[in-house]
Amino acid sequence: MTTGHHPSPSRRALLVGTAAAALTATAGPAQATPTPDRPTWPTEFPLPDGFLPEGITIGARPYAYMGSRANGAVYRTDLRTGRGETLHEGAPGTATIGLKLDADGLLYLTGGAEGTARLVDARTGTLRKTFQLTTTTPCFINDVILTGDRAWFTDSRNPVLYGVPRGGKGQIRALPLTGDWDQLPDIINANGLVATPDGRGLIVVKSTPGTLYHVSLRTGEARQLTLHGADSVLNGDGLLRLGRTLYVVQNRLNLISVWHLNRTLTTATLHHTITDPRFDVPTTAAHHGNRLYLVNARFTSPQTPETTFTGVAVPL
Repeated sequence: MTTGHHPSPSRRALLVGTAAAALTATAGPAQATPTPDRPTWPTEFPLPDGFLPEGITIGARPYAYMGSRANGAVYRTDLRTGRGETLHEGAPGTATIGLKLDADGLLYLTGGAEGTARLVDARTGTLRKTFQLTTTTPCFINDVILTGDRAWFTDSRNPVLYGVPRGGKGQIRALPLTGDWDQLPDIINANGLVATPDGRGLIVVKSTPGTLYHVSLRTGEARQLTLHGADSVLNGDGLLRLGRTLYVVQNRLNLISVWHLNRTLTTATLHHTITDPRFDVPTTAAHHGNRLYLVNARFTSPQTPETTFTGVAVPL
């Protein structure tokens, strides 16, 4: 999810080709713009100053859960009102980079350089379990997706995915990436991921140079997708798939590129891009109704306890 350590390419290149958080409840929505299915729900909402958000997940109910790079906390916002509160306090020295909510009420959190995954109760905020996915140094457990009987995690510093049994009981599976995968040194490699429509594989984005891969969950073989309409998905961060439409959040470019996947998952064709003046290095997207919800990580701004942060919504 994070590509904050790398210089930003220009927008033209795309189209061709910690501070501790003051985790207190925030005020109401900063903006409310009607949309057809949610006419009075806000399209922008505040997060605590210094929160350093990066991941966002939304389940069946209208609540967004967002993770903190500052101390691993989770903040929950009611999408109907824009009001939120700290659900999980986190702890010094921890981080939450990506997160996903399961139907059983468990949140799966990624621990970044800690090499961990954590399970948190979405109702109470209680930490249920911590998994040490790897002790390799360096590592960066970045994003997570739920598919089949496992939660799958990317490691942006190593060519391997980790599968944790859903519910937290069972053994971790390490799945080395092979095939077309070419691990590059000292950069963010594997970042966001989504399940394929049949649930038997994953689509993974490599942030640099901006490529998409179809990965077999049986073998770990990665096959690069051929892109039509643009040369790359530079700074590709969070992914969201709805049917065969793939949304790629390209953080420092302040846009979402929207792709059509063919049935064999060998090509992706650019359909259109989404931009908004309120984007300030958005990193991840989740959807509810006919909206995409994103958090602004603001990588290009000072990352201090006083830095302000927001979540924003745009039409699908």
